[in-house]
Amino acid sequence: MTVPVEKIELPVSPDPTEIMATGGDDRIGLDPATGLNRYYSAAIPSGILAYASSTANDISAQAYAHVSDRLAEIGPEPSPQDYGGALEALRARIRLAYGLSGEVAVVFAPSGTDLEYVALACASGRAPGGTHNILLGADEVGSGCIHSAHGRYFGETTALGVPTRAGGPVAGLDGGFVDLVDVPVRDAQGRVRPSGDIAARMAQSIVAAEAARRHTLVHAVHGSKTGLILPSLADLDRLQARHGDGITIVVDACQGRITSSAVQDYLARGAIVFVTGSKFMGGPPFSGFALVPSGAAQAAAALPSGLSTLFRRAEWPRGWPGSESLSDTVNPGLLMRLEASIFELERFVRLDPDHVTRVILAFHAAVRSEIIDRTPARRVAPYPPGEREEADTHPIEMRTLSTLDLSAFADGAAFEEAQAWHRALIAHGVRLGQPVKCVRLFDGRWGATLRIGLTMWQVADRAGLGDEALARTFADDMARVREALLAVAR
Repeated sequence: MTVPVEKIELPVSPDPTEIMATGGDDRIGLDPATGLNRYYSAAIPSGILAYASSTANDISAQAYAHVSDRLAEIGPEPSPQDYGGALEALRARIRLAYGLSGEVAVVFAPSGTDLEYVALACASGRAPGGTHNILLGADEVGSGCIHSAHGRYFGETTALGVPTRAGGPVAGLDGGFVDLVDVPVRDAQGRVRPSGDIAARMAQSIVAAEAARRHTLVHAVHGSKTGLILPSLADLDRLQARHGDGITIVVDACQGRITSSAVQDYLARGAIVFVTGSKFMGGPPFSGFALVPSGAAQAAAALPSGLSTLFRRAEWPRGWPGSESLSDTVNPGLLMRLEASIFELERFVRLDPDHVTRVILAFHAAVRSEIIDRTPARRVAPYPPGEREEADTHPIEMRTLSTLDLSAFADGAAFEEAQAWHRALIAHGVRLGQPVKCVRLFDGRWGATLRIGLTMWQVADRAGLGDEALARTFADDMARVREALLAVAR
């Protein structure tokens, strides 16, 4: 498929775009015909109108320049010592950006899906019966997680270039050491389940795991594919009060739509927090890091042997038990993707919070005035029925994502039609987030949806605009999105 996307030519040697498309699983490669990955993005500034932070980003011109400078400093093939030093520097920058102490461990991973192995490593050896993993809303956090959270490979190759089989066991996590249950966040009709119902299902599963002498990982989501935060902090606190050291909370904040205070709240509860640099943060696909509180890090056993096929030594903190068994090699592609992402995080946290709020609300208003009010689209509510007031207390970052129900665009348009529209929008110079199964049609099929999401760098670039100019620029963008949607849905 030839995709007519205007690219901004930035001749740099070595080529940052090529380097940032290496060192990942089989999803990261670029199509030779288009120069794009399977999500129609690449690590180069692009002229396309992209509001696709829920799926994958291009890179901003500022971050691209930063990566180019870092490549000039460190080179395209850094030594293991330089690689480790660069990752240590990134750990310090991440802690500073989120206001964290030096006791919080930071583990890097080539994708958000790989972060599940970090949680399993932290739980390994905690109980004689192994690990019971309660995943929350697999369809809302990433399709590959159903494998990685089960201690299995999720693709055909790893970031170390090791050939694997999706669903095949990771050594040290197989043989019954990990079992998995997925608690859906939506019912059969696509309605969001109340937090109390989700927590009650989790509690039953934890009791069964305790009887089997298993340690339980309890997943929460802070910003799912459709912007959900579940279960509530109060429900997580009740689970912790009842089950104590028998559980470890894992917060999937991979969308990156999380405030520093929320990160700190979770870590104070002993939770492991997952974040990726390739969604709201605005870095190129793929990169991620796990924030591990000191208690969880100190309780960790030696890394399972199979993690040597997935991680390099420097990606784990110095002195982590078993990390000496990992390859002392380098992944310059991951390093540069992380450099881009943390550059954007630092730009964002330096902004005046009032300016951030003003930009996000202007975006939110433009989606309504230019798309919701002028087309058959409607917003999918990012909260359970009847819990609007609770959702209004969520951080402002949650309003950087709108899931659009487009089923009324073409007489009951289905999920598969939205997939086709997602591809067809590229020819109109527009890229949005992929569809999600969250709207049920009368005939039982899943309805058409697409997602519109901001990135940190889009907020930073517009924070200095006056109110009128800010409203106009978002209105112009959303009008282009509207016309493109109407064109592809004809």
